[in-house]
Amino acid sequence: MNLFAEWTTPLVADACLRLQVPVRVATPGIAPLAAGMRAAGRARPVRHWGSVDVFLESMLGATPGEVLVIDNGGRTDEGCIGDLTVLEVEASGLVGVVLWGLHRDTAELRTIGLPVFSYGRCPMGPTRLDARAADSFTVANFGAHRVTADDVVFADEDGVIFVPLACGGEVARKAEEIWQVERKQAGDVANGRLLREQLRLADFIAARREQPALTFREHLRAIRGAIEE
Repeated sequence: MNLFAEWTTPLVADACLRLQVPVRVATPGIAPLAAGMRAAGRARPVRHWGSVDVFLESMLGATPGEVLVIDNGGRTDEGCIGDLTVLEVEASGLVGVVLWGLHRDTAELRTIGLPVFSYGRCPMGPTRLDARAADSFTVANFGAHRVTADDVVFADEDGVIFVPLACGGEVARKAEEIWQVERKQAGDVANGRLLREQLRLADFIAARREQPALTFREHLRAIRGAIEE
């Protein structure tokens, strides 16, 4: 999934909005284990039921470049992954872990360096052992969202986004297009041409006097300078 690796979650979100592609954003609060971590790739879903074997089994058919998406129901009473699981993930060729729940072994995970995104940490490991559902390796719930192998995961310091795999290439191309526009705009600001000049704010204000219902987004689309949707 190298096609997706360089795009940030804000760019991906903007690209999805422009293309009217369904985009699912993880509930706020998820964060990388360390600053600068990012991961992107096809989702490899797994649901945790209290025992580490479910993670090991999920990696039997893993494809390098995937991101392990773990559904632990958002629990806050246990850290369901630690250093051994993450070492196994790395050795299996996966490029990151995105967890609806908490992790532990924080110091060791930092040393390993594989991107891990979770809602925090807990020293206590699982003490339960629940019955495993039949779809434990095909669907991971993530808050209100359902994630499958038909999704791509984008994760960085701004959050985590799930995008349909079928739209991935188109989203990546649109993200690049947006990036090119924004880098040019940023460069122009650095060289003294203010953003309000580039986006012809004075023209918009004048036009709005004649058309009170005119929105700034409509104005931006008309001048092909859209930085928001």
